[in-house]
Amino acid sequence: MDDSQKPDLMDKIVSLCKRRGFVFQSSEIYGGLRSAYDYGPMGAELKRNLMSEWWRFMVHSREDVVGIDASIIMRPEVWQSSGHLANFSDPLVDCKVCGERFRADKAPRKAEGEDAPITLGDKGRAKAAQEKLTEAGVKLQRDGSTLTGAKAGAAGYVCPNCGSPFMSDERRFNLMFRTSLGPVDPIGDVVDIVRKAMAEGADDKALRAKVEGALAASSVYLRPETAQAMFVQFLNVQQSLSLKVPFGIAQMGKSFRNEVTVEHFIFRSCEFEQMECEYFVPPGEGPKYLDYWMNERMKWWRSIGIKADNLRFRKHGDDELAHYSDGCYDVEYKFPWGWDELEGIASRTDYDLKAHAAGSGKKLTYFDPEAVDPETGKPGRHYVPHVVEPAAGATRGVLAALCDAYDEEPGDADGKGARTVLRLHPRLSPIKVGVLPLVKKDGMPEVARKVVEAFFGAGVNAKYDEQHAIGRRYARHDEVGTPYCLTVDTQTLQDETVTIRYRDDRRQERIKIADAVDTVRKALTETP
Repeated sequence: MDDSQKPDLMDKIVSLCKRRGFVFQSSEIYGGLRSAYDYGPMGAELKRNLMSEWWRFMVHSREDVVGIDASIIMRPEVWQSSGHLANFSDPLVDCKVCGERFRADKAPRKAEGEDAPITLGDKGRAKAAQEKLTEAGVKLQRDGSTLTGAKAGAAGYVCPNCGSPFMSDERRFNLMFRTSLGPVDPIGDVVDIVRKAMAEGADDKALRAKVEGALAASSVYLRPETAQAMFVQFLNVQQSLSLKVPFGIAQMGKSFRNEVTVEHFIFRSCEFEQMECEYFVPPGEGPKYLDYWMNERMKWWRSIGIKADNLRFRKHGDDELAHYSDGCYDVEYKFPWGWDELEGIASRTDYDLKAHAAGSGKKLTYFDPEAVDPETGKPGRHYVPHVVEPAAGATRGVLAALCDAYDEEPGDADGKGARTVLRLHPRLSPIKVGVLPLVKKDGMPEVARKVVEAFFGAGVNAKYDEQHAIGRRYARHDEVGTPYCLTVDTQTLQDETVTIRYRDDRRQERIKIADAVDTVRKALTETP
């Protein structure tokens, strides 16, 4: 698909995802839930295939990386030590005109004193806003649904919804989801505290402190990233397998962030899945392994069929670096709205292990009997390893795969032969092979089902499909990215051959039923 088609590409992908069972709005029959999505039959397979490819590349194809599967809920001290409770927050402001709440650092910017027209959608809302601002001492002119005469302030940002420069003061908003663990609902204690504080005339600050104290005993957090469990379990993993530095710990799983701004379908949501690896290296070798993992991770994204022209690296500026990092690069993909992050590859130094050692009182060091201690000059060295972290978004990977694979063929002048096709890498495709009886009689369904059973026995996900005309079935499989379709027809009953149709070029050829499984399995294995 060329760039001229991209403005409406997201709409087409969202429509395809609903129509073909990739992604549905969560709780849709109740009106849906903002930023929450359910993966349908095709989406669940696509996501599982992508994550399995990551695990195969990161863990099963290497001797120096092992995997864990850690709990989503951890002790609050983990997040205190990691810095998340103090630093994992966004600067928020409220628009005083429309009430929109947004991140100040992501808002549109204007130069101080620049005109900032306020657009409110209809005349009634504009009139009400004008009257409200007049009461506050701000006089603006109204032209239909737009207020004019406002100027951008010193901060420069304006509301992304209506364009207003009139904002509340910035305040920090923690992105972690807090919940309670235990048999007693803490709300009852909070009610008692509030009632007592009100009777005593306590001010807001004192009341908040009392409420926080009541909640603290049972408060836990849904993890905002999978990384911290790998640091906390560093010693257990290293000692249980006698691993030598450099080595890595990998994990896939769900994380949760109370995002203020959710956007672009499944790209940014409050619940998402990550694929992360913490690679532990000797002090001073972080830059070398940062370069190494940049090359490895770019190679992987290309290996699953993402076009090289749609991938790039972007180096983080010093003002962008996380509190734990001294260097970071993003793997970015060219989404329909522009370049955006697929994966971060960061040098986390020794921040995390030292932070958890200080917080827990446990020594999180590694002893290398072959290294020379730089202080004593003798063999044997204890040190805190540094960490390089390749951290990819599985959910974003799914969206990138869909965007990259989506294609429309116009057909001839009359539109004949036009089709929509997902050119997914075969290893990502939800269905590897469709098996289609030409008609639902004459013994063809029975033969087709035996072919499907043979694929199941070989561990290949096949789909029996007899609904609608053969052309419509081909079109349906093109839209879900099925790379191969086998058609059982009259000739099949005579010579035990089937027609294999290739998705990408619609080429067809006859092959023996006995060779079908090996033909498809070989194609899946050899596809670069």
